[in-house]
Amino acid sequence: MKDFKKYYIINTEPEILYHALTNAATIQLWTGSPAIMEPIVDTEFSLWEDSICGKNISFEYGKKIVQEWFFGEQETPSIVTIILHPDKSKTSVELRHTNIPDEDFDSITTGWTQSYFGSLMEFYND
Repeated sequence: MKDFKKYYIINTEPEILYHALTNAATIQLWTGSPAIMEPIVDTEFSLWEDSICGKNISFEYGKKIVQEWFFGEQETPSIVTIILHPDKSKTSVELRHTNIPDEDFDSITTGWTQSYFGSLMEFYND
């Protein structure tokens, strides 16, 4: 199991980015795929046609999202924490993803940068 931590700068305010990360209709706009997401604790979510699935653990409006990502029958939960820091009129995103299975590490970390936050950067920075 491996951990991953990285920062991203998104050209929008934290509250707007929070909405983009927690509202299914807005997620569909920046991913191009239907999404299942509600900012409600203990609900399950699905992005990119079930490529990413998990359970919502906690929310702090405009500031923090904590989720468990599912990787098969993994005993130790894989936890994603997204913290949104105001940075002038932008957002500095602190991503922490723990307990990523070794065999999935490269594809997950590449996906974070290219697909997940890459799509958000394109959506808000263009």
